[in-house]
Amino acid sequence: MSRETIYAALFAKLAAIPGLKMSSRRLRSYTDVPGQHQPALFMAQRNEGTAQAGLGLPGKRTLRVYVWVYIKVDDHAAIPATALNAWLDAVDLALAPDASGKQTLGGLVSHCWVNGTTETDDGSLDSQAIARIPVEILVP
Repeated sequence: MSRETIYAALFAKLAAIPGLKMSSRRLRSYTDVPGQHQPALFMAQRNEGTAQAGLGLPGKRTLRVYVWVYIKVDDHAAIPATALNAWLDAVDLALAPDASGKQTLGGLVSHCWVNGTTETDDGSLDSQAIARIPVEILVP
């Protein structure tokens, strides 16, 4: 399976999260995304690794991406972290396992999941909440 097919399938799943006002595979700085275009989601390829299973056997490839979520809260009484938490849950739901117990992106990959430390800025100082979510894809 081609890398591009896999990345496109992951992005399609994420971009279908209800309520997004902007999504792209081209990362933009939150300063370049006006509040009226948020919540926004961006996906950026990070790196990939290959582990050889043994002599003469095909390697197992892991593709890694970052999913960025931007939430601007204009209501000064609202807590930006509350809105960010809802969007983190929405990304988890979009990548939830299917009937097989794994997220396979429609059978394209062995597994796709959030793996690692999600870094956040809860927007306490300026009402701009940001999350960087690490996603890994295991390719058979």
